[in-house]
Amino acid sequence: MITATLTDNGVRTAITAERTDLAELLTGLDAESWDAPTLCRGWRVREVVAHITLPFRLSEARFAFEMLRAAGGFNRMADHTARQDAAELTAEDLLKSLWDNVAHPWKPPGDNLVGALSHDVIHGLDITVALGLKRNVPEDRLRLVLDAVNPKSLKFFGVDLEGIQLRAEDLDWSYGTGEILSGAAQDLLLVLCGRTLADGKLHGLKANRFTRSGQRGRHRKHRPYRRLHTEIHWQTV
Repeated sequence: MITATLTDNGVRTAITAERTDLAELLTGLDAESWDAPTLCRGWRVREVVAHITLPFRLSEARFAFEMLRAAGGFNRMADHTARQDAAELTAEDLLKSLWDNVAHPWKPPGDNLVGALSHDVIHGLDITVALGLKRNVPEDRLRLVLDAVNPKSLKFFGVDLEGIQLRAEDLDWSYGTGEILSGAAQDLLLVLCGRTLADGKLHGLKANRFTRSGQRGRHRKHRPYRRLHTEIHWQTV
């Protein structure tokens, strides 16, 4: 399996390119699409974009207030701020926030720039896959994100891969051991982040564990905010 490595400057370039690609895609959406559901359960496109751009707007004072409101629960804070900003800001405001910050240096505290890239890539897929848009994440960016996956992130998203090996069909990448579950690399990334995929996206005897037909009736068992976003903590500005 090939492992991707880049200098910090290379990762920054990838982040800028990913945000630019997403901004260009969002520029072409109509009003109805901004209100369409995404793979982030309970969030429309506008909530996801509000969440992506939150670090660019978040002051220390607001961060402290929102965390107090959420009784210290980061996921509750992230959900509330996404809904609040999506309600108060127009699609044009949210899009401008993204365009203005394509090269923003934010990264998750205690993490590295790949963490910031992962945030953008995963939430971009939450939008494009849900809308049925044919957009493939460039391989160099996708490899960086996939290679950052570890048991801690799987635990956060509540993903159980015991006895399963994820194997990409479109690049040289695999994760885990056991029964092979294959699919496009970016679809496997969504599996790793606890997203539910459309039937037919995955191939293997255990595919239905991660697709809609196998997940029907199971969502009520999950914590409400468990799968809303990637494992990050905001750095205030």
